[in-house]
Amino acid sequence: MPVEISRTPGSAGGSGEASIDLYWLPLGAGGWFVRLNGRIYEAIQALLERRRPLDLYHTALEVRVPEGRFVIENSWPIATADGASRGVVLEGPVANRRIARSRVFRYEVRRWRDGVIADAADAIASPLPVSDDPLRARLLLDLVGALPTPAWGRDELGTGEMWNSNSVISWLLTRSGVPMDAIGPPAGGRAPGWKAGIAVARRQQHGAVTGGYAASRYGRRRERSPALRHGRRGQAAP
Repeated sequence: MPVEISRTPGSAGGSGEASIDLYWLPLGAGGWFVRLNGRIYEAIQALLERRRPLDLYHTALEVRVPEGRFVIENSWPIATADGASRGVVLEGPVANRRIARSRVFRYEVRRWRDGVIADAADAIASPLPVSDDPLRARLLLDLVGALPTPAWGRDELGTGEMWNSNSVISWLLTRSGVPMDAIGPPAGGRAPGWKAGIAVARRQQHGAVTGGYAASRYGRRRERSPALRHGRRGQAAP
């Protein structure tokens, strides 16, 4: 069912304010396991590409519209089955869709009203303002429900890069019309998957992709329509 947004005390309702802010989060800032695996992965990639290892980044968005503030983030592993409490809109498979029946092997994409970016305190050169256009901000919120859901960590869409959390964010920004050429990770860093999201979004904008994995077998959506109805009563929850 469509997601509805209500005005709440303390929101920006009536102010006309809108913004899209991008956060560059050091991979593994919140946990040693992810950080260690990221360093191993980057060391191997650097060796194969004959370059020095770079810092890896994960991305998230904070979007403000007159009706409220939303955090957009892709997360794996899924913490609990209670996705509604985190504004989960859809889920997708990790590595192999044959094993995605288990929650352990699915990722989730959140459009979380008044949500929290867990590692925001560790973000570098952030928040980065990318737009203050209210129409673009609303469009981005709408588009979360239309995201493709290919397997995390694989290149099922043939972009030359794996699909991951960075792909989700760059896809949303590109499809929302945000100029992407000048946006990139902080100096000395890289964001694996960033270019994949841009490539898929541009294909769709030119009609080369008509859905792809957006309706894949294990791409689980928490709503039937990506449309957001602003200014009506209700919760922005799946």
